[in-house]
Order: sequence, then structure tokens, then C-alpha cells
Amino acid sequence: MTGVIVTGPSRADAAEVAALAGFGVATVHEALGRAGSLGPGLRPIQQGVRMSGTAVTVLCRPGDNLMIHAAVEQCHEGDVLVVTTTSPSTDGMFGELFATALRRRGVRGLVIDAGVRDTAELRAMGFPVWSAAVCAQGTVKATAGSVNVPVVVGGQVIRPGDAVLADDDGVMCVPRDLVATAVKAAEARTAKEEAARAAFAAGELGLDRYGLRETLARLGVRYVTAEEYDREGTAT
Repeated sequence: MTGVIVTGPSRADAAEVAALAGFGVATVHEALGRAGSLGPGLRPIQQGVRMSGTAVTVLCRPGDNLMIHAAVEQCHEGDVLVVTTTSPSTDGMFGELFATALRRRGVRGLVIDAGVRDTAELRAMGFPVWSAAVCAQGTVKATAGSVNVPVVVGGQVIRPGDAVLADDDGVMCVPRDLVATAVKAAEARTAKEEAARAAFAAGELGLDRYGLRETLARLGVRYVTAEEYDREGTAT
């Protein structure tokens, strides 16, 4: 269904979504079985920022930001605005004025599979943005789209109220009914990584800690001396 603004969608539990912010995107992604990543196409305009919130989704026509204006009204404290277009677009659909309005409503940041502009101002005001492009090209406000409907970004379906997590490594989505599971899985993953970090600092090798010598042997990988390698290379 297109041309709709869905009001009052269910949202993931705010405390559980906030807990996700304690973990990096890579950790949560791995903890969930390498699921949820929106891919390498979305990059932060700032560095050193980690964000989590609940998705308010926006589907726009390329080069038209009318539905972002409509979406602002639907945003609540703790939300993240997630914008995509019906076909690829790099136009600067979002800038400082939108960020000012969203900040007033308690929105945590923006994820947009299109372009943004006013990036210096956005950084100065501390409004986090992850985008597919930076472009000064402006937009019109002329064509209907939708707000708070399922959208697809980077091959992932994002539904209104899902949890969105973003940092320097990119962006991921956690379905709202899996957020509690994601927090527990990320806690376990973090504990495992801390143990591995201590082991590596003490001199243990990943080959031994993860049993990878057996994997190498199973794959037929051999250890040879430099002299043996030279002789075998000459023989062939």
C-alpha cells in the first residue's frame, strides 16, 4: 500500500533498545548470526558516534522530500528516522532544518538511503546521520509516498518500531520482537571477545584458541620450509 501515513505503530521496548547502544554494530550483527546489516552503502557523516533507536520509516520518490516533512509529525522521543526512495537517488533530501525539527521531538538520528547536505552544520549540532551520499542538489515537495510502512534498505526489511543501531562500522536493524534476544546474545558475544582479548594479550594464537590448525589440515594446507618451497617451485 502506498500513499499512506500510518500512525501509532508499536515500538520495541525503549529500555532494551537503549541497552543495544552499549554494543557495537559488528558485535550485535555477529551475535545474531550475521543478520541485520544494511550493508556498506550507508556511511556516517561523523565519527565516534554510536546510536540506537526505534524506526520511523519513510518511503519517498527520488528527489522529493515531501514525506520526510510528513514523517516529522510521527516521530517520538527515542526514534530514528529511516528514509529510502522508490528508486536510487543521491539528491540532498535532508539538511540542518530537518534536523532542528527532529531534535525538538527527541529523535536520535537519521539513516537515509539517499543524499544529505548541510553536513558541517549537522556535525556541529551533533545530529548523527548515516547516508548513501552527500550532495548539495536540492529536492521538490510534490509527490506522495508513505510513512511507517515496511521499507527495504541494503536488502533488509525495516518495519516501523524495529530497533536501529548505527556506529562507525555502519547500520543494522533488529526486528522489534528480537531486541531482548539481541541484547542477551550481544552480552554473551562481548564476554567471549573479552576472554579472547585477554588470551591474545597473553600470547595465545587464534590458530590454537579456535582449533584452526585442524581446519588447515583438513583443507590440505601444508607447512614447508622456504628451501622446500623453492625446490618445489623450481620443479614445476
